[in-house]
Amino acid sequence: MLLKQSALLTSILLFFLVSCGEKTKKTEPAPKKEQVKKDSIPLESPGEEPEEKKEEAFVLSEENAIDFFFNYAKELKKNKVKVTTTMGSFTVLLYDDVPYHKANFIYLARKKYFDSTQFHRVVKDFIIQGGNSDDKKTPRKRRAIGRYLLPPDAKKGYKHHRGVISMPSSERDNPHKLASPYEFFIVVTKPGSYHLDGSYTPFGRVVEGMDVVDAINNVPVGDGDWPWQNVYILSVEVL
Repeated sequence: MLLKQSALLTSILLFFLVSCGEKTKKTEPAPKKEQVKKDSIPLESPGEEPEEKKEEAFVLSEENAIDFFFNYAKELKKNKVKVTTTMGSFTVLLYDDVPYHKANFIYLARKKYFDSTQFHRVVKDFIIQGGNSDDKKTPRKRRAIGRYLLPPDAKKGYKHHRGVISMPSSERDNPHKLASPYEFFIVVTKPGSYHLDGSYTPFGRVVEGMDVVDAINNVPVGDGDWPWQNVYILSVEVL
């Protein structure tokens, strides 16, 4: 009898232990899966190099401009540009023996500086002057290219005949009449404006489309000789 009771108690105890073990196993939390974290660095713009790979932008200055254009001029094989405006286009032949001014004009054309600038000064029967504008983009483009002046080169025998393109002096403190590299003017006077000789640097002449230059010279102007209706330079293309 005692033996049967002992066996019964043992069976109950084993059943209890097995049941507890199963409950413990069922309530154990499932192992957590690790997620791969996504890169939180924003994607670069198309064509943009990572910051550490970018080269410092080249900027012209009073210290490096002459050496730069001296070397730039030696590589130039082109000597014509086509100026397209909102009133038509004309072609300019650049003088080879005025190297700094020729190189400067071609360099600015290739940098797209002149695009969207204007003929901002028009003096009847005298000149049209371009390369500036009242748009905020223009001073930004100048800052990106650099701040510099060019030495005058007025002793090559070129005169300010009708159709000649020349470079004005800077308005900065400028006793040596250094040229402002970002602007130019074209003479429309017949046969020319020879009182300008020796003070400014002719660096080319219009060889095609002088009728467009004359049309620009005939637009109505307001104070400061600024045309009432803006005359934009759409592009300057090196031919």
